[in-house]
Amino acid sequence: MNGGPSGFNNAPLTRTFLIACALFTVFFGIQGRSSKLGLSYLDIFGKLRLWKLIMSVFAFSSTPELMFGLYLLYYFRVFERQIGSNKYSVFILFSVTVALLLEVLALAVLKDTAVNLVTSGPYGLIFASFVPFFFDIPVSTRFRVFGARFSDKSFIYLAGLQLLLSSWKRSILPGVCGILAGSLYRLNIFRIRKAKFPEFVASFFSRLSWPSVGNSPAAPTRNVLGNASLYTGHQVERNYPSMPTAIEPPEDSIATLVSMGFDRNAARQALVHARNDVNVATNILLEAQSH
Repeated sequence: MNGGPSGFNNAPLTRTFLIACALFTVFFGIQGRSSKLGLSYLDIFGKLRLWKLIMSVFAFSSTPELMFGLYLLYYFRVFERQIGSNKYSVFILFSVTVALLLEVLALAVLKDTAVNLVTSGPYGLIFASFVPFFFDIPVSTRFRVFGARFSDKSFIYLAGLQLLLSSWKRSILPGVCGILAGSLYRLNIFRIRKAKFPEFVASFFSRLSWPSVGNSPAAPTRNVLGNASLYTGHQVERNYPSMPTAIEPPEDSIATLVSMGFDRNAARQALVHARNDVNVATNILLEAQSH
């Protein structure tokens, strides 16, 4: 398991969102207002502070939260590559909006007038992403540390746990709301998983975001299922005979397919048969699943 090739190839929305979070957090941090960004009952049901409601989605309250949050956002760019930027934009909007509504509902029920009861930051998007991470990203390696069993996914879970407990009660609530939002998306309520924004949305963010240094051009993202299963190289071999004269696939193309949940050896063979076309290789692997 890995997050795919380094950088933001085929992940313009993630790049824009990550940059926005970093800039807003630094901006309010310089002004000394980071600790005042969290939501409270009075912010919503007293004197409505719309700016605070919006900024609570982007700006983190502290540097440690920013570090762990950006790391997780960067890793979860794998989902934008899996389903495409047009569908991922719907996932972002849905998870952020639903998590925020659940937070407001929780504040209404608790009626706690404490200041900054809920910490700020994109907890909704981050913890909603843990739902497909749990169900759709396979474990690549397992190992033991002092007798305890771990996998390569354990590091992501530990980073998420650290973020969830970073502000204790203030961060647990938005984290739980994010998980609920991700679960609703996975349950496909209102057929939300089929919704997608027009093509120009991804193109707009591709032009808007800063270019990633050192990234090689990548093939356009194809909308594939986020719950792609592991396949063995034998499955691909059985459906597509070997081509010994093909050029060895580039490592970043193999990593892109591995990040979608495919076996590394199967991904390499599919790329060989597809003449290093990532989209065609994805089709080969998905077709192998149906046999």
